[in-house]
Amino acid sequence: MGFGIIFLQPLSIISRFPRRWCVRERELLFSWLMVAVVNDGMCVSAFRILEEDLSLNLQEKQAVVAEVSAQVAQAQTIVLAEYRGIQVADITRLRANARKSGVYFHVLKNTLARRAVQGTPFEALAEKMVGPLVYSMSADAVAAAKVVFDFAKTNDKLVIKAGAMSGSLMSVEQVAVLAATPSRDELIAQLMATMNATTAKFVRTLAAIRDKNEAATAA
Repeated sequence: MGFGIIFLQPLSIISRFPRRWCVRERELLFSWLMVAVVNDGMCVSAFRILEEDLSLNLQEKQAVVAEVSAQVAQAQTIVLAEYRGIQVADITRLRANARKSGVYFHVLKNTLARRAVQGTPFEALAEKMVGPLVYSMSADAVAAAKVVFDFAKTNDKLVIKAGAMSGSLMSVEQVAVLAATPSRDELIAQLMATMNATTAKFVRTLAAIRDKNEAATAA
């Protein structure tokens, strides 16, 4: 069993280390964990996120839950994806794509995410919140699924695990089907194109009638 696999056991185990430990002892612990994580192929940036999460105090955790709860309240869709060994450049690109599409995209501590969905239509998704996950949420029903699915097609380090839309759980296959559905913006663009084409055809028809009437009058 690799060191990284040992590290990825529930973080509550690590959080039980005595708080009376001096700074030097904690630094040595985290240095050892970083070596273990890198040896097992998990990127350092992901470890840093987890390391920072260990130090959250109660007030900070409450703030995270409040932030995520606000996003959940607005969301139509939530997609969970597992990340292991993903490169910094790739995650940066994915974040940019998510931001552009109006998708809330964050690595979250699962225990805090479970609190955020408690009592909401997405509560059933809590049982799927296991392992190192990145959370994608969107008010648009399609956007969260599309952003994650499109990225996962070209990067096997990101693996979709589950999703939910309007309170209904979705399998990986159902997330893929949802991702293939045109988004709101795409539907609007298609509608506008259809309307423009219909308008142009209507104008040509009127012009043809006018020309025909003018020709008849001239005769």
